[in-house]
Amino acid sequence: MTEFRAPRHLLSIDDLGANGIREAMSLAEAFAEVERRVIPKVPALRGKVVATLFFEDSTRTRLSFESAAKRLSCDVLTFNAGTSSLKKGESLRDTVEVIEAMGADAVVIRHSCSGTPVQVSRWVSRARVINGGDGSHEHPTQALADCLTVRQVIAERQGVEPDSLGVECFNGLRVLIVGDIAHSRVARSQVLAYTTLGARVTLCAPGTLLPGNVESWPVGVAGDLDAAIKETDVVSLLRLQRERGSGTYVPSLREYTQGWGLTARRASLLKKETIITHPGPMVRGVEIASDVADMEQSVVKRQVTNGVAVRMAVLFLLLATSDARGGIQRG
Repeated sequence: MTEFRAPRHLLSIDDLGANGIREAMSLAEAFAEVERRVIPKVPALRGKVVATLFFEDSTRTRLSFESAAKRLSCDVLTFNAGTSSLKKGESLRDTVEVIEAMGADAVVIRHSCSGTPVQVSRWVSRARVINGGDGSHEHPTQALADCLTVRQVIAERQGVEPDSLGVECFNGLRVLIVGDIAHSRVARSQVLAYTTLGARVTLCAPGTLLPGNVESWPVGVAGDLDAAIKETDVVSLLRLQRERGSGTYVPSLREYTQGWGLTARRASLLKKETIITHPGPMVRGVEIASDVADMEQSVVKRQVTNGVAVRMAVLFLLLATSDARGGIQRG
């Protein structure tokens, strides 16, 4: 395996490749141990400044990045678009340049417009840019958290340490992504991550919620959810992105649930080993039944926990010196 060199920015899963995903998961496993300490903090990035610029509502991702930065001993700058100089007419570029001038070493940005993190990466001269979710484009750190969680479950079932599996455990893994694919940035990052690692990905959604160019994606497409879920190893559920207008693409929420929701009846068709994931926020009773969300096969809460460790790993990969990298103990 060739040595992995961290990218300057993390804008897409493609910036990592298979070796980068492996490295990020390995680091995340090491940082997960920090979470279990009485004082969950390490000085790995002391003196670094991380700015979070979120132009869309967020609970998990924003708090996860800010928690990750603080666990690494970073200083955190929290940007609030609603009370910023943007309200006075300042451009996004000027805002970013001001934040970098204040000493930000990393900028985590979420924006409703696809491609905004790429543009921001062209404006900064020193800071690293991390995509916290842009429009319907990508959400790379969520896909990393999903992969990490799936690997942990596979390792536990085999009675081995997750790192001992590398990424080979994804070879031939059957992953079914169900729901609003067309408007989902998570789905795009998941497809890239899983297929890069050798998994077989199938999409399942109403025709109105499939991307127009799905034929060019490295995936299969299933039209019958009942048949598709019977043989899958991982089922990833997505909510309807109603803030992006997806509600107008289905007749009603009730009909959507009947055709595409993971109801208790459908869950009974799953193999007992099938892993159920959801990037959140879950809308119980729509894409997933409430009792199904709480099944033992559901790893939604673990995904949230792993999100902090993954974001610690990403910040460390982009900001740490070579000396600091050598000081992290791997599992």
